[in-house]
Amino acid sequence: MSAPRTGDLGFARLDLDRERRTGTPEVVYAAGKTPGETVACLAGLLDGSPRPFAWATRVDDATAAAVLERWPDAVVDAQARCVLVGRPPEPVGEVLVLTAGTSDGPVAAEVAATLRACGAGCRRVDDVGVAGIHRVLAVSPDLAAADAVVVVAGMDGALPSVVAGLTDRLVVAVPTSVGYGAAFEGLAALLTMLTACAPGVLVVNIDNGFGAGVAAARIARAVAGREDR
Repeated sequence: MSAPRTGDLGFARLDLDRERRTGTPEVVYAAGKTPGETVACLAGLLDGSPRPFAWATRVDDATAAAVLERWPDAVVDAQARCVLVGRPPEPVGEVLVLTAGTSDGPVAAEVAATLRACGAGCRRVDDVGVAGIHRVLAVSPDLAAADAVVVVAGMDGALPSVVAGLTDRLVVAVPTSVGYGAAFEGLAALLTMLTACAPGVLVVNIDNGFGAGVAAARIARAVAGREDR
């Protein structure tokens, strides 16, 4: 096996073979980078990748404007804070993304954008938190139809455990920094999810929609691959 290729930009070393190794292309984490650095990273990935597609997360308004100036047809998802340049892979499978409340929307949007970039289908159902338990019970048929479920919740973070008790699908839980005083900017939700009573819950870090999306996309693609055999 040949050595992995890199693209040396001076300020960054791009991993040009990450998709070949892992199935997930390298993403540009725009936070902490100037708009010009993010554009340079995207250009380097486009030049060095087997297909003309690259994307970035945690993109602010100035960086989004710089990306659109370079690639006018780029897709900017302001809520997700993601930009996609080129055409992402055709989606396979389906991941159901649930939010406990509308305040969790930006993190769920990052999940959805990541799924799209990783070639997985996505369906979102918002505002089904445990304060009105009938709302999540009403979407039980959707749980059965999905290849994986991502649950995005702040406050007490109880929704993933409820969902995991309703389905045999893997539940990827995303705690958000949403909640009053003792929520501790998502720490309370994180600890609740880590100590979930129902088994089958995989927990990512606070507000990490990207990590949840990558995990769920890999599950969806693996399921689709088995069904194609």
